[in-house]
Amino acid sequence: MENINWSDLSFGYMKTDYNVRCYYRDGKWGELEVSSSEIINIHMAATCLHYGQESFEGLKAFRGKDGKIRVFRMDENAKRMQSSSHGIKMAELPVEKFEEAVRKVVKLNERFVPPYESGAALYIRPLMIGMGAQVGVRPASEYMFMVFVTPVGPYFKGGFKPSKVCIMRSYDRAAPQGTGTIKVGGNYAASLVAGEKAHELGYAAVLYLDPKEKKYVDECGPANFFGIRGNSYITPQSHSILPSITNKSLQQLATDMGLTVERRAVPVEEIATFDEAAECGTAAVIAPISQIDDLDANKSYVIAKDGKPGPVCEKLYNKLRAIQYGDEPDVYNWVTVIE
Repeated sequence: MENINWSDLSFGYMKTDYNVRCYYRDGKWGELEVSSSEIINIHMAATCLHYGQESFEGLKAFRGKDGKIRVFRMDENAKRMQSSSHGIKMAELPVEKFEEAVRKVVKLNERFVPPYESGAALYIRPLMIGMGAQVGVRPASEYMFMVFVTPVGPYFKGGFKPSKVCIMRSYDRAAPQGTGTIKVGGNYAASLVAGEKAHELGYAAVLYLDPKEKKYVDECGPANFFGIRGNSYITPQSHSILPSITNKSLQQLATDMGLTVERRAVPVEEIATFDEAAECGTAAVIAPISQIDDLDANKSYVIAKDGKPGPVCEKLYNKLRAIQYGDEPDVYNWVTVIE
């Protein structure tokens, strides 16, 4: 191996050996193709460049104590990508084709799957783009689906520690009935200005309020939000939140732990009543929140008073990671072992 220091990896891009590609032409998907090039040859009038026909996913492969490689809930990523394609009029890739591509790209880059104790994983990035040349707002007739991988370290360099987030009402991540529920690049582009501003002020992320009334909690930067109060796991429900696969998994684990899961509108004032709060997603699993500063209302909600993650967040985090690494039984068949 190219002397990779596994335990010192950051969360970023590193060149690996191969990626997998598949083209949609003449109304059908072709066979998977393997490439060692990091470059895409693309027409200057491709719809992805002009009209935002682009969607992506993020998932991970983990090496277990037994040496086996496991991928977490890839069928859910496949279904969510279909939903994104449907949302912006792209060709929908069959779930089987998506899974075949993931298996293939992980196997081809097996030497980049970090060892078990390193705390690192192989990040898998499927994406789809409109390739057909179009001037005039219409869907493309050709699409390209590709999957590349890169080894990544833990999302938090400082480990599993709570961080501060802020509320800014002058920014929206997505429109109420817009593209917030699907995973397209435009949502992330729309969050860059507010995100950078938050970082400059010393916050980890922006906690967005609902774009319609600015009364309810929506998403936290690029991740879902949840709060713990007593025996309840509370997470927002809205027309502009991405259905997070991590959040879905955590809700199941919370139910197994005897918690009541509430998916509903969460008024911003309710934050004051939470014992714990966190953002959750593929990259970090769970990112505990220590404090939420409402910059417009000049209000501060201190959640982790001792600066440590709460017991429920910690338990959920450890449980989910144990399933991903194969240290605990996978009772819901969430994990695919790459043979």
